[in-house]
Amino acid sequence: MEFSYLQPGRPAVFKDNFVTKVNECLASYKDGARGEIGLIGLPFSKTSISLSQASDAPKSIRACLSTFSTFSGERDQDYKNIQVLDFGDVQVHPTDMEESIERLRISVGEMLARNACDRYILLGGDHGVSYPSIRAFSEHYGEIGVIQWDAHHDVRNLEDGGRTNGTPFRSLIEGGHLKGENLVQIGIRDYANAKVYHDYTKEKGIIVYTMNDVEITGIVPIIKKELDRLSKVVDTIYLSVDMDVVDQTFAPGCPAIGPGGITSRELLTSISAAASHQKVKAMDIVEIDPSRDFRDVTSRLAAAAMLRFMFNH
Repeated sequence: MEFSYLQPGRPAVFKDNFVTKVNECLASYKDGARGEIGLIGLPFSKTSISLSQASDAPKSIRACLSTFSTFSGERDQDYKNIQVLDFGDVQVHPTDMEESIERLRISVGEMLARNACDRYILLGGDHGVSYPSIRAFSEHYGEIGVIQWDAHHDVRNLEDGGRTNGTPFRSLIEGGHLKGENLVQIGIRDYANAKVYHDYTKEKGIIVYTMNDVEITGIVPIIKKELDRLSKVVDTIYLSVDMDVVDQTFAPGCPAIGPGGITSRELLTSISAAASHQKVKAMDIVEIDPSRDFRDVTSRLAAAAMLRFMFNH
């Protein structure tokens, strides 16, 4: 019988036997399994104050992992043996937003309770998913510090629309899950926030670095300074990456794109600097709407950010 080139149920993808792609490191979680990285999707964007299909981002970002190899030429090191346990996507409620938020908290907590991994990556979703996720981490690990890459403060009031993607950090602070002084915001953009929220960050002791600060000081020195400060007062550090911190040229798939943000290179180098710290246990990536993206530019950048977190410890 002649060799068959038909592959029922499988895509026709070229395979170089000497190349390992990052998606090949992913394995579905099974009871008792151990891995270096835990991965979970938080596909929820119904709380977005602008129309958004960010709930599709976990699938899009995972797919983009196949475009990267596990070998770092800069380090002359192959990370093909890193085990990433994929806990899948949380099943949210079709209509009840508060129920969905609670399901996200429970699911992240369940993942942490398995103690199967050393560090975790969480794929949103809009930025509203950071509220239940960070809350779960604080319940599991104790005092938590957060470094937030963002163009916006995300401390909007809760009266105008309830919990939205503009309220996660207000919800965490007022719920007693995060101290204001343990929240660091990097990349806050000019003409992107209201004075009342600017004043709120000062009132709560939130550490804010604007884009002007990033230009003058440099993003890596800022990261290193705040890691050193936070590590002395918290048990765990959580990274929250809102992709709209990146300039619209490099992240066209964000619902709230804008000019004057950080470059893709600044994002990747700053995540590398943060991920190398021993107290950094988790990173979420939020606010990518694949329906607005161009050739998966934003999802590919998110996948590259994952690599910087996964292979930099």
